Amino acid sequence: MTLPDSQTLLYLVLAIGVLFVLYMAVKDLFKPKEATPAPEAARSTDKSVLPFQLQAYERLVLLVERINLQNLISRIFQQGLTATDMQIGLIQTIKAEFDHNVAQQIYVSPTAWEAVKTLKEQTITIINQVASQLPENATAMDLNKQILEVFLQAENSPSELTSQILNAEAKKLF
Repeated sequence: MTLPDSQTLLYLVLAIGVLFVLYMAVKDLFKPKEATPAPEAARSTDKSVLPFQLQAYERLVLLVERINLQNLISRIFQQGLTATDMQIGLIQTIKAEFDHNVAQQIYVSPTAWEAVKTLKEQTITIINQVASQLPENATAMDLNKQILEVFLQAENSPSELTSQILNAEAKKLF
C-alpha cells in the first residue's frame, strides 16, 4: 500500500474542512426553534438596548466615512510615498478601523453588519486591483489618481450605499 502524496493529502484535509463547515452551517437549520419571549419582556429589553443599538449604527456610519477612499486618501497621503507604500497604508488603516468597530455587530442587524463587511472587502479589492495595474515605479499620487478615477466612473459609491443601508436599518428601530 502506498501513501498518498502531499497534494492529495492537502486536498483530503481541505475536503474534510469543507464538510465540517457545511455540517456546522446546516445543523442549525434543523434545530427546534425556541419559544419567543413575551412581547412585554421584549419591549423592556429593547428599551434598555436601544441606546447601544443607536450608538452602534452611529459608529458604523462613522467607520464607513473613515474608510471611504476619498477621505482615506487625504488622511494617509504623504509626498514621496510609493504606490506600494500607499497601498499598504490604505489597507492597514481600513483593517484597523474595521477591527476597532467589530464589536458593533452585536447591536446591529445582520444586514447592516454584512453591508459593512462587504464595503471593507470591496474597498480593499479596489485598492489591490488598481495597484496591480500600475508600473513598479509608480508613486502614491499615481495610485490615488487611479483609485479616484474608478470612483468617478461608478454610478453609486459603495460607501454611499452602505450608509443608506445603515440609515434605513437604524430607522427601523423607531
